[in-house]
Amino acid sequence: MAKVLCVLYEDPTGGYPETYARDGLPLVEAYPGGQTLPTPRAVDFTPGALLGSVSGELGLRAFLEARGHTLVVTADKDGPDSEFERELVDADVVISQPFWPAYLTPERIAKAPNLKLAVTAGIGSDHVDLAAAIERGITVAEVTYCNSISVAEHAVMMILALVRDYLPAHRIVRDGGWNIADAVARSYDVEGMHVGTVAAGRIGLAILRRLAPFDVRLHYTDRHRLPESVERELNLVFHPDAASMVPHCDVVTINAPLHPETEGLFDEALLASMKRGAYLVNTARAKIVDRDAVVRALESGHLAGYAGDVWYPQPAPADHPWRTMPHHGMTPHISGSSLSAQARYAAGTREILEDFLDGNPIRDEYLIVDGGKLAGTGAHSYSS
Repeated sequence: MAKVLCVLYEDPTGGYPETYARDGLPLVEAYPGGQTLPTPRAVDFTPGALLGSVSGELGLRAFLEARGHTLVVTADKDGPDSEFERELVDADVVISQPFWPAYLTPERIAKAPNLKLAVTAGIGSDHVDLAAAIERGITVAEVTYCNSISVAEHAVMMILALVRDYLPAHRIVRDGGWNIADAVARSYDVEGMHVGTVAAGRIGLAILRRLAPFDVRLHYTDRHRLPESVERELNLVFHPDAASMVPHCDVVTINAPLHPETEGLFDEALLASMKRGAYLVNTARAKIVDRDAVVRALESGHLAGYAGDVWYPQPAPADHPWRTMPHHGMTPHISGSSLSAQARYAAGTREILEDFLDGNPIRDEYLIVDGGKLAGTGAHSYSS
């Protein structure tokens, strides 16, 4: 029998919800491009429920315990005395989310001799040391596409919020004011701006498609160039790398996975090459940008705004400089954890577990590492 260790974020401060703002979820029948949604044999949850917190348990307890497996769920994940660290030593499977990542470092992997599978309930497995997983023969899987559209919607929202300077205007109302000049002194139209994405995979392309009706001029860079038909359809300008793209853009959105080629990509020099007054949105991974260089660019006025929901480490400490830097629109890491997305990544996690526990192949598009090498989506997205 397997021991499954699941790390989820804490329940709401007011307790686990008994009711929700809406009844159920809209029907989504397929992902763009035709990939099927998760296809577990059954689910033990109600779509639209809060599944990503500790009490939600990703809807896994009944399924696992009926088969005789052990499920341990915790939010306590950091430090040598954490519950995660204590329970890891004999765990067969670890599940965590990018929003509350259980960092599987080489040291932690070395302490877990039984570990065979690391599952990301969501997208992005950079909290797992992939080289160590490859060396140990651990399978790494994630629920590809489950929240790509969720993240794309969040990024578009952040672009509009920054350019229109929405958050300070909302704060004026909350504070009882009506200071129109203050509210519009940094507000612009997105129309006519040049907007570029670093990476145009599922999320980046979805952002481009959603921005096209705003009559903006669209740019992208990616390791894999899009088909000519897509470039024509969206009137895209391709650039071979970020350095050649960002000087042309009023808005840049980062949608690349974190790996050695992208870590620290937006350093002092690349930020300096951006237009004065440009906006940067990062819903990918915090370590793709230089933390302190972003702060300096905002304080000097070179960047007009920065928004995102990715931090390092996560959760971010109370004194993280991004909490107090000027003209930011940061949120906790929530872009891919809407209730809609949770239903999909919970179902996908169950599908992965069903296949793993039954000895069946895991769906290729879910695989990041398998058989001691990058596999499936991992082979496309990450570098060795």
